[in-house]
Amino acid sequence: VQLQASGGGLVQAGGSLRLSCAASGRTFSSYSMGWFRQAPGKEREFVAVISWSGGSTYYADSVKGRFTISRDNSKNTGNLQMNSLKPEDTAVYYCASTQRPRIETMKSSYAYWGQGTLVTVSS
Repeated sequence: VQLQASGGGLVQAGGSLRLSCAASGRTFSSYSMGWFRQAPGKEREFVAVISWSGGSTYYADSVKGRFTISRDNSKNTGNLQMNSLKPEDTAVYYCASTQRPRIETMKSSYAYWGQGTLVTVSS
């Protein structure tokens, strides 16, 4: 599976952005998909994950209620809708996939990664 994230940009605090992850490979629909982010000088951290069917989702506490993860297996795409953005959401956002059957929040569980897209939230 090859992944490509897009949709990042500059937005004011309180604004919204929608990130997309385009996947190639026929097996994407059988993979869970996650979003991670990495702020300057910090470790890459988990943001959200969605199961292969879309039936299960899980979010980091820091984004719960503000971000929504979704996927469209017919189009081999995944999305992260980000609302009520805060300056602390500023980071490079990565989409990733894993064949593991359970919802995974650890980056070491993901074998496939996109190149990242930068989100900057100004105060």
